Amino acid sequence: MRTDDHPQHFAARNRTAFLENMATHPLDVLVIGGGITGCGIALDAAMRGFRTGLVEMRDFAFGTSSRSTKLIHGGLRYLKQGEIKLVREVGRERAVVYRNAPHLVRPEPLLLPLIEGGTYGKFMTSLGLWLYDRLAGVEKAERRVMLSREETLNREPLLKKDGLIGSGWYHEYRTDDARLTLEVVKTAVSKGALAVNHARVTDFIYQDGTITGAQVRDQINGREYRIKAGAVVNATGPWVDILRQQDGSLSGKRIRLSKGVHIVVDRSRFPLRQAVYFDVFDGRMVFAIPRDDKTYVGTTDTDYDGNLENPAVTEEDRNYLLRAVEDRFPSVRLNNEDIESEWAGLRPLIHQPGRPPSELSRRDEIFVSHTGLITIAGGKLTGYRKMAERVVDRLVAQFQRGMGQGKRFSPCRTEKQVLSGGDIGGPENWPAFVTEMKDQLAGRYGLEQMQAERLVKRYGSQVDRLAAYLDVLKKEGYEDSEKAVLRAELKYAMEHEMAVLPDDFLVRRTGDAYFNRGRYLEVRQKIEEWMDE
Repeated sequence: MRTDDHPQHFAARNRTAFLENMATHPLDVLVIGGGITGCGIALDAAMRGFRTGLVEMRDFAFGTSSRSTKLIHGGLRYLKQGEIKLVREVGRERAVVYRNAPHLVRPEPLLLPLIEGGTYGKFMTSLGLWLYDRLAGVEKAERRVMLSREETLNREPLLKKDGLIGSGWYHEYRTDDARLTLEVVKTAVSKGALAVNHARVTDFIYQDGTITGAQVRDQINGREYRIKAGAVVNATGPWVDILRQQDGSLSGKRIRLSKGVHIVVDRSRFPLRQAVYFDVFDGRMVFAIPRDDKTYVGTTDTDYDGNLENPAVTEEDRNYLLRAVEDRFPSVRLNNEDIESEWAGLRPLIHQPGRPPSELSRRDEIFVSHTGLITIAGGKLTGYRKMAERVVDRLVAQFQRGMGQGKRFSPCRTEKQVLSGGDIGGPENWPAFVTEMKDQLAGRYGLEQMQAERLVKRYGSQVDRLAAYLDVLKKEGYEDSEKAVLRAELKYAMEHEMAVLPDDFLVRRTGDAYFNRGRYLEVRQKIEEWMDE
């Protein structure tokens, strides 16, 4: 069976059926949280034979998993903090995610400028990148190269020349974090998991002091469901301590929230040739990354204790990033009016007294409460699969100790599980696949090459499903290709990606809210009308 062929139809209209199924037939595992970690746990658990359910109070990838720097990277700066094991694990996981989701994960060469008095000297940079490549198992063609001052400026002429010594040139991977999360949960559903967005846990269910499920409210229609489960996993990111408190088990280690802000400008205003990871005035480092016809810059790293659902981007945040660009790219001269969009994400880090946010470890930890609630906290986007594996390993051990007598669970098999949309025969086939499919779409539906390519890169091997909707619209007489594509994408999102609200589609299914702001503002009302039909 192809990954794309879902035995359960992951449509918005089937949310009630999924919730009723969970409420009627007890689960082995109920996962709370539809970010990358929760979705990864649901996939691993379903593949090992657990009857698995997942509920997310807003939309999949609503929180941190759609508001990252959108890189699959090992975290070079963690070497400086001595996090060798973390760098090795997530560095090697980059290759796994790249192989399993080649339509969403692409090599991204990064330039690390070396400046007089900067964070990294030439020798330490060369040594650090060499070690980084070895720990991460980087292929020879993508290993670091040390560049002279002249070679550096040839690669990125916008860099400030004063104080520039040279640079290190190495590889990470760029992704669409929200769509990666969606492809993980879609694959989990294809393996038998039940997953529902806009479903909030309002209370836990206990028997003799042990957690045995949760009371869940459908946020769309207000219906309540009593869902029983052999184990409950709290994978809610910034909300984990709120659920621990609700469970009466908030003691010992806690999370510390760090806010990370990114700004997006038109590439004509910041015409980067390639991604750059550069020093800023306070000793931190920031990314500037070109993406199609935009450039985005981030991130900040500050303590946060405000609203969790919609952390605000402040004037101070914007000024910090604008100053960072001005200091390293003085000819660009960005100002507030150039900022087209922005986002703020929250990192749920394990609290370490006395350390500023930028120095806190990105390692994950598992907490098990006296009631049996399993909580996973910390971690990075890149390491989601290993985080999930550790949680499900614990579930297997727990069930084998007596909760699931007679049940056998297979070992973790997600390392080689191609994700939904990635069925193209491996990353080496990606360029040929893009060329073939974009030519087909352009010729068949009268699309411009760039528009067709965008669709192929967004949906990968699922683009044929989108084409089926375009066929229907063509028969109905749609002559405006832009409108037809928009309607087909929306139909696909509602029928195959459980998009319920306009922002589910415009923020997390397409990314238009961040990277095509004009289109977002232009079509939002029309999307709302179509979804209400």
